Amino acid sequence: MRRRRGKKNFWELLDEVVRGCPADHRLIIGGDLNGHIGADAKGYEGTHGGFGYGVRNEEGRSILEFFIAHDLVVTNSFFKKQDAQLATFHSGGRSTQIDFLLLGKGDLRNCRDCKVLPALTCSSQHRLLVMNLAT
Repeated sequence: MRRRRGKKNFWELLDEVVRGCPADHRLIIGGDLNGHIGADAKGYEGTHGGFGYGVRNEEGRSILEFFIAHDLVVTNSFFKKQDAQLATFHSGGRSTQIDFLLLGKGDLRNCRDCKVLPALTCSSQHRLLVMNLAT
């Protein structure tokens, strides 16, 4: 029960922050969201670029619904990459994509690239995810 409440609080606070961001500011969100948005964009075109990793799960659907509600795009799903440049998390011989970099839809045109740097780790299991933005 406590874990579910923690997730609910997180999404409520993030909703508040996103809604509070002035329209003339660039909103950039990055983090481990613990959901799988999957490889394809089906049903989430415009928010998901069609170049994700793995299979979408229920948590991933909820994440994408939140992004749609706030006109956000998952930048690391808009660039075709090899699996090693898409998978952000590695554990027990398995790889997945649970870390995301988000922008407002209007700022996607300024995003030149977004990828995982496979040789660099943020922790023992997470790989560094980077985005190249034009000013």
